[in-house]
Amino acid sequence: MNASTNINVKKKDILKKRSRKNILLQRLSRNKIAYVSLCFLILVHIIVFIGPLVWKVSPTGLQDAGALANWSLQHPMGTDDLGRDVFSRMLYGGRITLIVGLAAMLFALLIGTIIGACAGFFRGYVETVLMRFTEAMMAIPNFFFVLVALTVLGTSPVMVVIVIALSGWMEIARVVYGETLKWKEYEFVEAANASGATSIRILTKYIIPQIIPSIIVSGTLTIAAAILTESAISYLGMGIQPPTPTWGNMLQDSQQYIWTAPILGVLPGAAITIVVLAYNFLGDGLRDALDPRFVKK
Repeated sequence: MNASTNINVKKKDILKKRSRKNILLQRLSRNKIAYVSLCFLILVHIIVFIGPLVWKVSPTGLQDAGALANWSLQHPMGTDDLGRDVFSRMLYGGRITLIVGLAAMLFALLIGTIIGACAGFFRGYVETVLMRFTEAMMAIPNFFFVLVALTVLGTSPVMVVIVIALSGWMEIARVVYGETLKWKEYEFVEAANASGATSIRILTKYIIPQIIPSIIVSGTLTIAAAILTESAISYLGMGIQPPTPTWGNMLQDSQQYIWTAPILGVLPGAAITIVVLAYNFLGDGLRDALDPRFVKK
């Protein structure tokens, strides 16, 4: 009997989770721009991560067509100034750019969530120290901080991810801090506290799960900012170094050919712009879809 009851409970939990996912998709589909952005981003990620498995032309190898060749079946986007296949470089460069953006976003979420949740839950001197530190970091211009840090620490891919994350966690911390203050006052948290649950258990089991929607929205906006930052520093020569392609350093390589071969700059520039806009639109749509005050019309 107990086993049967457990199975039924598990089935109900699975159905509830599926129901929540369906409701989220229904709400998101009402925002056409956000829904199209989601579909577009899924397509882009599939192309840049699976594409190189199909299109096996080396992104760094010199091609027989020579430099600045026009589009052809062998080179659908032509070749660059050194004779490298542009289509292959767009695929590999997009993969690197998106990985850097995703990794930086996850690291920034981790830092921001820990600092914001601890400041909002423990209050007192912990709140004072952590939030004053957050405000001090926000006072430093992000791009200036990134350039200085990379100049001092180096421009390895891991360091690029870490520095971008360290420049983008503050807004996340403020969001998590405000949400933690709100949820801390709810009765189920007080009941858990009265039952003798530890502070860490209350924070991780009862409070943080409630603020996951806000964290998800912050994550989509953070990854857009991270992609922009990576592209900007790569354009300035401070990001991922050649011959490894990224959309940012492809822009840098193409700047001297802007009049003779403008497509070399248009392709990565358009990719960065559209992907960043799609993430921003998706973030706005998720914010509305995950809002518990959402009312079905």
